[in-house]
Amino acid sequence: MKKYFILFALIIAANSFSQFTGLPNYMTEEEKLIGNNYVSLPQVNFNPPSGPVRTMAEWEEFDGIILTWTSYLPLLRQIVDAAQEEGIVWIICNDSNAVRTYLQNGNVPLVNIQCFVNSFNSVWSRDYGPWCVYTVTGDTLGFVDFKYNRPRPLDDVIPQMLATRWSLPIYQTVSGQDSLAHTGGNFMVDGFGTSFRSRLTEIENSWHTTAHIDSILLRYCGIQTGRSVSMTVLPYDGIHHIDMHMKLLDEETLLVGQYPTGVADGPQIETNLQYVQANYLNCYGRPYRIVRIPMPPNASGQYPPISSYFTYTNSLIVNKTVLVPINNFAATDTTALRIYRDNMPGYTVIGYDCNAIIPAGGAIHCITKEIGTRNPVLIYHARLLDINTPVANYPVLANIKNRYGIDSAFVYWTIDTALGFNKLLMTNQGGQNWSANIPAQPIGSKVYYYINARTSNGKYFSKPMPAPRGWWRFNVNVSPIGITHTGNEVPKKFALMQNYPNPFNPTTIINYELPITNYVSLRVYDVLGKEVVTLVNEKQNAGRYEVDWDATNYPSGVYFYKIAAGDFVETKKMILIK
Repeated sequence: MKKYFILFALIIAANSFSQFTGLPNYMTEEEKLIGNNYVSLPQVNFNPPSGPVRTMAEWEEFDGIILTWTSYLPLLRQIVDAAQEEGIVWIICNDSNAVRTYLQNGNVPLVNIQCFVNSFNSVWSRDYGPWCVYTVTGDTLGFVDFKYNRPRPLDDVIPQMLATRWSLPIYQTVSGQDSLAHTGGNFMVDGFGTSFRSRLTEIENSWHTTAHIDSILLRYCGIQTGRSVSMTVLPYDGIHHIDMHMKLLDEETLLVGQYPTGVADGPQIETNLQYVQANYLNCYGRPYRIVRIPMPPNASGQYPPISSYFTYTNSLIVNKTVLVPINNFAATDTTALRIYRDNMPGYTVIGYDCNAIIPAGGAIHCITKEIGTRNPVLIYHARLLDINTPVANYPVLANIKNRYGIDSAFVYWTIDTALGFNKLLMTNQGGQNWSANIPAQPIGSKVYYYINARTSNGKYFSKPMPAPRGWWRFNVNVSPIGITHTGNEVPKKFALMQNYPNPFNPTTIINYELPITNYVSLRVYDVLGKEVVTLVNEKQNAGRYEVDWDATNYPSGVYFYKIAAGDFVETKKMILIK
């Protein structure tokens, strides 16, 4: 044992990623400990984190994924090929040379791969792998390790091994009053304190009440009281893991498998969904957006319990890429991939044949596990919904967090992605809250937008992550304030004149021209983008207008005045000197 401690100390000393790159302190394959039967040095912690944490969602930024190299090697090789484009792939294996050879024989480049030689039993790393949690204060990464629900001790040590290698804190529910068996395929989180599971967790922990299970999830994972959703198990899904028929695409969207009416698990899935919709709102206090995806039959058109449990929801989001299980059923595969692409714009969506693994009760999601970045940027933003009430602009509000602080944030928006995006500087409203206003657009417009933040240590991050290829979109279904068309042609064009005098003290005059009758807004903003006064907000006939602004009660400084009339929007600067 002594030689292992010495060797481990040497490994830690040798492991020196640059502080300037921001890369995580991960060991390379060559720094593995000796022997194929290595079990990690003890790093046992049967207590919850000392302060509040949150569990990372699957669509957040990863440094990479882990998988265990054992069975279903053709599928594992395809996953490695795609996932290493988005981050590191850590492969737990018995023989790293054999792994490399197999990958290279399949024309997979060894670009972003590290092998850990360690004992293991099964391929199902989703179920026994670590859960990434961040402290609410400081965004420090740590692991939560639930008890594995199968008697496979070599799998159960892998979270400890990884935590030891990467010098991460680990919090375990493997013994004592907080002992909890909770498999990864039956635990989905939104990153903001909400989780979904089936009642398999209650079944496998029958000595616990649901209230105590929820208490464990609160203390170890930050799942908030009243936000731990537990649903009835399905009749024909033998493993009772919700990832076989449901997936969170983001914190607002549930992808739900759909069977023909009355077939297989369809009735119970619908009952569970109705339960969720009747009792839970998303983290922004709105109903979940539900996306249906067909559950495919087998090649003979049969569904469970006669056929295996074919699924399209058992997919993996790896940063900007989505790996989807398909079955070589042309029609349903094509539909499933289209549904992903329609609902995850900008992501690279790839389908992989999972016929070999499906009879074992799992697919891509079940054999992979995400490892979060050590410098996350968290953007809490309720996407804008369709505009059905006349408004002067479309406020974009976001809470943006990073351990180093946020230096600046922007909203990028357009009504035609082919023409590129307009850039709006977001204003810090105090603390981590930022805002900007997308200007009103004509009725019938589709507005596309995304948020980009820059941390104080120079990291840029967008939400949605694939931006500008990916974005949120909303429709303008009513005429915004300032848009009507009457055909009046005098004056000939819209115009906003420079105020005069400029600089001024304390009054100035602003002139503008309208070629047609319009709703007009004329507002004044300070240098931080905060509105200080509305001078005009009404319907006006075509003509020339003059507006006085008395700034007696305002401090000296630079101000901006902005007109919005129809699709005419213009801003000019003026200076108040006292």
